[in-house]
Amino acid sequence: MSVSESDIAFVRELFAGLGGLSHRKMMGGLSLYSEGQIFAILSSSGRVYLKASGTFAEEMAAAGAVKFEMEDGRGMNYWTLPDDALDDPDLARDWARRALAAL
Repeated sequence: MSVSESDIAFVRELFAGLGGLSHRKMMGGLSLYSEGQIFAILSSSGRVYLKASGTFAEEMAAAGAVKFEMEDGRGMNYWTLPDDALDDPDLARDWARRALAAL
């Protein structure tokens, strides 16, 4: 399964207003960039993840985010966008800005 054009349109709308927003398809999913810096991915199943480590990852976990895990159980430094941000572009952009600031 790979991301659809409607999935791409959804995440671009969700993060609209971030500077220099661009994307690139990869391995059935999508990498999202702001001003050339990767800050999020969209999995092939349609889940939105933000890049996070350290204190910011702890903040995301406290907000209910779940760490991305590969099929072999290895984790990556990407955490699900908190559910309430999926329906609130202002909140989604706030989380994305925090992710970019933490990079």
